[in-house]
Amino acid sequence: MDRFFTKMAGGMAAFAGQPLAFVIALALIMIWAVTGPIFHYSDTWQLVVNTATTIVTFLMVFLIQNSQNRDGAAMQAKLDELIRALDNARGTFIGIEHLTDRQIAEIRAALEADCKKEPEKYEGKRATVTNSVDRLLSRY
Repeated sequence: MDRFFTKMAGGMAAFAGQPLAFVIALALIMIWAVTGPIFHYSDTWQLVVNTATTIVTFLMVFLIQNSQNRDGAAMQAKLDELIRALDNARGTFIGIEHLTDRQIAEIRAALEADCKKEPEKYEGKRATVTNSVDRLLSRY
């Protein structure tokens, strides 16, 4: 069941992100709008589009969440591997995504405090980041 849902959700999310999906949705809405005078803009005519959009939106929420969960988990695994592979990296950071928001905020605050305590240790890194950002912005 898991594999079927993952494959189906991935395929649907990939399709929904394509221009063709937008064109199909736009065409359906245009067809609905054009049929308005034919059905005298009746309550049933309005109910058709309201029901259809509600159902599609409801189902897409689950597909998008599934895709984001998989992407997030894959990204965490990649970051954990990078931390594990680097000699100077703190291995204690592996798996911190399972902590509470408050615990993560405390870790971020401690890291920022470390940077403020030893600015000379991080100064070169900040300059590199600033230069990189400036170069990136100058392209646009």
